[in-house]
Amino acid sequence: MKASLFTGERNFEYSEVEEVMPAAGEVQIQVAYCGICGTDLHIYQGAMAQRLTLPQAIGHEISGTVSKIGSNVTDISVGDKVTVRPLDPCGDCPACQAGHSHICHNLKFMGIDTIGGFQEYWNVPAFTIHKLPDDINLETAALIEPLAVACHDVRMSRVKEGDDVVVIGGGPIGILVALVAKQAGARVIISEISDYRLGIAKKLGMETVNPINDDAVKYVNEATKGKGAEVVFEVSGSQPGIDFMTQVAATRGRIVMVAICAEKREVDLFRFFWRELELVGVRVYEPEDFDKAIDLIGGDKIDLSDIITEVKTLEEIGEVFESTLSNPQAMKSVVKCS
Repeated sequence: MKASLFTGERNFEYSEVEEVMPAAGEVQIQVAYCGICGTDLHIYQGAMAQRLTLPQAIGHEISGTVSKIGSNVTDISVGDKVTVRPLDPCGDCPACQAGHSHICHNLKFMGIDTIGGFQEYWNVPAFTIHKLPDDINLETAALIEPLAVACHDVRMSRVKEGDDVVVIGGGPIGILVALVAKQAGARVIISEISDYRLGIAKKLGMETVNPINDDAVKYVNEATKGKGAEVVFEVSGSQPGIDFMTQVAATRGRIVMVAICAEKREVDLFRFFWRELELVGVRVYEPEDFDKAIDLIGGDKIDLSDIITEVKTLEEIGEVFESTLSNPQAMKSVVKCS
């Protein structure tokens, strides 16, 4: 079978590798599409090298069809359309014992700590499988994993119908968070410095503000009649974004920290005292978030057609990584694997 193996130093090798039969408790997936996420781009640029075993197939945002089933697997059949929740928790640590296995202390993230999906066939534990509707578009279904991130973020924020929501950062995850919040009945304003991404947000029905060109705090205050936003999602990871998040949160508002900050940031704790704000940390997803994402995509409840920038083949994976990094208009790139 074919695989694109990451070898380090911004390089992939498109290779013939041996197909491995699924072990007991495993399912083999013929991978249809695998999306490229921010983590994959960080790996490509040299981050997290200590977690990889090179050469290695990375990637985890997949859609595909079950091709083989190992022993002791039930309720999954060859031919099922599926996606993968790529988390392999230990089951024994305090987080797992408390029912929070998605933030396991010893969590293995598939596609980083173990082999990933940029290959024709991928063997995964059966407990990571989520079945998809038979009529789902597998290209769009490659976005279920990042959409599940957004579903988790919005669920943890306790957004309700009629809330004012500000999303800081209009990249792929920011746009997906905004779409899920809007679908939940919130009024959403996206703050973003890229005019291209602002254009996508507007096309998807969002209000937008560019903090470089406009007074974004004033804009939010006027839009909310001085109240501020009940929920603010910080997705930029930037210091200006973190400054902005406390300035536009309403009294007893919730600030949801979505971005992974590469370095420590300063936070205005006085605003937390003054307005009794709440800071919510969010990380990856739980099974119910995948179920919600599948329902949204499978039921055509949100439109993701403007999120996918380009689709390339497994052989072209190096090109698509480079173009995603160099193209300021890139949103989500997807690799066709078989």
